[in-house]
Amino acid sequence: MNIFLKPLLKGICFLGLLPFIYGQSNHSYWQQHVDYKMEVDFNVENFQYEGTQELTYTNNSPEEIDKVYFHMYFNAFQPGSEMDIRLQNIADPDRRMFVDGQSRIANLKPEEIGYLRASSLKQEGIELDFSLEGTVLVAKLVKPIPSGGETTFEMKFNGQVPLQIRRSGRDSAEGVALSMVQWYPKLAEYDFEGWHADPYIGREFHGVWGDFDVKLTLDKTYVVGASGYLQNPDEIGHGYETSGKAPKKVRGKTLTWHFKAPNVHDFMWAADPEYIHDTLEMTDGPTLHFFYKNKPELLENWKNLQPKTADAMNFFNNNVGPYPYEQYSVIQGGDGGMEYAMGTLITGDRKFPSLVGVMVHELAHSWFQHVLATNELKHSWMDEGFTSFISNLCMNEVMQQNKDNPFENSYASYYGLVLSGNEQPQSTHADRYALNSAYGIAAYSKGSIFLSQLGYVIGQEKLMESLRKYYADFKFKHPTPNDIIRTAEKVSDMELDWYLIDWTQTTNTIDYSIKSIVAEGDKTKITLERIGLMPMPMDILIVYEDDSRETFYAPLRMMHGEKTNPYNSLERTVLEDWPWAYPTYEFLIDKPLNTVKAVVLDPSQLMADIDFTNNVWQKAVE
Repeated sequence: MNIFLKPLLKGICFLGLLPFIYGQSNHSYWQQHVDYKMEVDFNVENFQYEGTQELTYTNNSPEEIDKVYFHMYFNAFQPGSEMDIRLQNIADPDRRMFVDGQSRIANLKPEEIGYLRASSLKQEGIELDFSLEGTVLVAKLVKPIPSGGETTFEMKFNGQVPLQIRRSGRDSAEGVALSMVQWYPKLAEYDFEGWHADPYIGREFHGVWGDFDVKLTLDKTYVVGASGYLQNPDEIGHGYETSGKAPKKVRGKTLTWHFKAPNVHDFMWAADPEYIHDTLEMTDGPTLHFFYKNKPELLENWKNLQPKTADAMNFFNNNVGPYPYEQYSVIQGGDGGMEYAMGTLITGDRKFPSLVGVMVHELAHSWFQHVLATNELKHSWMDEGFTSFISNLCMNEVMQQNKDNPFENSYASYYGLVLSGNEQPQSTHADRYALNSAYGIAAYSKGSIFLSQLGYVIGQEKLMESLRKYYADFKFKHPTPNDIIRTAEKVSDMELDWYLIDWTQTTNTIDYSIKSIVAEGDKTKITLERIGLMPMPMDILIVYEDDSRETFYAPLRMMHGEKTNPYNSLERTVLEDWPWAYPTYEFLIDKPLNTVKAVVLDPSQLMADIDFTNNVWQKAVE
């Protein structure tokens, strides 16, 4: 916030976080369903594994299906893969994956690469012909699945875990042995747009809802944290015991861990022989699990992280909706932070504020992605942006940051992207951004502003009400951009299609200015100008010489509605609607010009106006 504006904006509060509860929406909708049963034998000596997979796939679509696709993600970690070639050709490669001017993938040795291969695939006992195309397996069905029908697939597969490069892998920079994400043959999603069998180039994911039943057999010295509920805790031990007794000693060198994860669209696990496993029982919430390396320098931060995780869980429960599972795990692993069903992998050797920050962000994804499961490759801003929005609010509370505008960094990043000339529409497929930086700002920062600025348009209470209704109506579904904007329309009783179109499908910018302020008899005429293409309603703050204040509000005609007064302590005058096609807008105030000290457009600074310098008029100092 500009320093000279602080006295003018003193006492103005623009955020109100109130819980609201709505019932389930009734509308036509379908989605596919798949149940997984997997048994995996893992060799910790060579990081190779063999597995069997039995899938029960239900075709809830109105079409017959005659082929299926599986994601075989680990094949991305091989020299010459699409992920590798993209790294070598993008102007700003991910620094985690690109060292000394070279792709880390390009230099992997045979024993360091990742791979995932199917040795057989059957449909209801009949062998299928299939082909492996990079990170996607394609299989033609011998028996098409009719609308409303189901079928079973049986697959034998084997894999090798790559060196930890991106999200998944072995021997991470922090010494975690196994970060097992994107590790199994995963059935691709089929929805109203058809198949989504995207190659794994480096971005996010899309999955089918279902139940997972997974048995992992590996060296008994390893401690495992995973999606789902452990079915044999008293046999496993390692901090999972429920009987209060030490587990019986198991013969041999391995243990079989049995997990069940209901109604999720992915399954992850991580393992290390040095993991400490702590649990925290919330008073009104899930059991929290924490897995982190037994290193003296980590202990204090990871112990202090645990009550903060409970605080964050309560914040999201109150402001979005109840977390629907009975446990959540925070696991040290991966290469930064990445969300998964019922848990996250985060790097753990951080300063405490950073550790809390990455936990809060990934935990927030349990709502915006692992319950509200958007197609991240097409609508990454609905996942990363909404998560950034709510996690910024959460950090402001649980870490007592007391920021006037918790989204200030998001706005600054967005303005920088606009000025760079590298912006692409948010509707761009995540893999098709020219720059990693442009993708990151579009998804995280501009995605966060979609909500914070929507709060400017419809009011903060209506925004939070919309989020809660959105969660209630679309949990365990695959919502699209239209779903969030229609929800906001229903809550606010405004037309908002213009907002969705301009903000997400174009690079139109917002730029309004105070064109002139002149005397008109004993009144003052204020003329505003729209310079940018994107329309917005206008909040105007007027400060008088006696330091009294009032606000004026010019609704946007195409909204066909008005927000309530966001500044309860100030008198507000609602002006005539401003039609977008008119580049200028005039109104009078019933006070002479010499009594006017300053005029400010959007005192909340939640409107993403790319040039705030022309939003302020101050009387010249004589």
